[in-house]
Amino acid sequence: MRGYFLLTFFIFWACHTLSVQAAEMNSYLFVKSWGSEGSAPGQFSNPIGIAIKRDEIFVSDAGNNRIQVFSQDGKFLRMFGSQGSGAGQLGRPMHMDVSDTKLYVAEYLNDRIQVFTLAGESLQLIGSSGSGAGQFDASAGVAVDDKGQLYVADFYNHRVQVLTKEGAFIRQYGHTGKIGIRAGYFNYPTDIALLPDNSLVVADAYNDRIQLFAADGKFLRKWGGFLALNISGSRPGWFKTATAVAVGPDQTIFTADFYNNRVQKFSRDGEFLSVIGEEGSGPGQLKLPTDIALDEAGNVYVVDFGNYRIVKFSPQYKK
Repeated sequence: MRGYFLLTFFIFWACHTLSVQAAEMNSYLFVKSWGSEGSAPGQFSNPIGIAIKRDEIFVSDAGNNRIQVFSQDGKFLRMFGSQGSGAGQLGRPMHMDVSDTKLYVAEYLNDRIQVFTLAGESLQLIGSSGSGAGQFDASAGVAVDDKGQLYVADFYNHRVQVLTKEGAFIRQYGHTGKIGIRAGYFNYPTDIALLPDNSLVVADAYNDRIQLFAADGKFLRKWGGFLALNISGSRPGWFKTATAVAVGPDQTIFTADFYNNRVQKFSRDGEFLSVIGEEGSGPGQLKLPTDIALDEAGNVYVVDFGNYRIVKFSPQYKK
C-alpha cells in the first residue's frame, strides 16, 4: 500500500514538473490592450469574437451588433453592421473566420452565417432557424476550409454542421438536440477551428473540454479535466467553460478558459504547454475571455469580454 502511494505521488510530481517546464518554455509577454465599455468607435459592448487577416484585426462587438476593425497596434480603422436581420445587419455576432477575401460571421440571434467582404459589404446569408439540416438554433462559431466548406457550431442543437459554400448540408458531428459526455457528443459547442490537415477542433463549452476529429469525421481525442468527462477545474489542462479555440502557426491549439480567466495552450495531441493571463483588469490580466486569434508572427490577441477590451501578448520562447 505504501508503495502504491509513493508511486502515485511520483507520477503526480512528474506530471506537475513537466507542466511547469512546458509553461516556462512557452511563456507570453503582455504587449498592450485597447478598448473600453461603450458604443463609440473603439469601444465595446460584450465583445465576443476575433479574426485576423494580414495586418487587420476584426472584432465582433456583439452588444453593439457590429464588427470593428483595428490595426495590429489597436488603431481603429472602420466598422460595419447594425442591429437587425436584413443583409448587412447583425443579430449578436459571435465567433468569426476569414478565408481569402471574405469574413464569415456566426449570428447567434439570427441563426445564420453572414458573409462579408473585408470592407464590410454583405455578400451572402447562409442558414435559417430550426433543427433540420442546414438550419441553426443560435449559430455560435464558424470555420472555413480550403474548399470553401463551412463548419458551424450549432449551439442549442448540440452539434457541428458541415455545409458547402452555397449552404447545402454535407454532414454533422454530434447528435441533434442531445447532450452527452461520450466521445462525439456535445454540451453547447461554442467555437471551432481547423488544423492544416482539416482536422476539426471543437470547443465543447459546457462539457469543459476540447474534442478533436479527423477530416473525415472520425473522432480522434478529447481533453480537459478528469478524463474529459464534464468535470470543471482550474488545474493546468482543466477548464471552467471552454469558450473558443484557435490554431497557431505551429499547429498548437489555444483555448479561451472563460471562468478561469485565462487562455491555455496545447499541442494538437492535447498536451498542456502553457497558460496566458490571470484574473484581473491590469496589464496582462483577463476577465472572462471569449476568443483568441494569432497573427503570422505568433502574437496572441485575446477578447477580454469582462474588461471590454482586446489584449495582445507576444511569445517568449526560452531555451
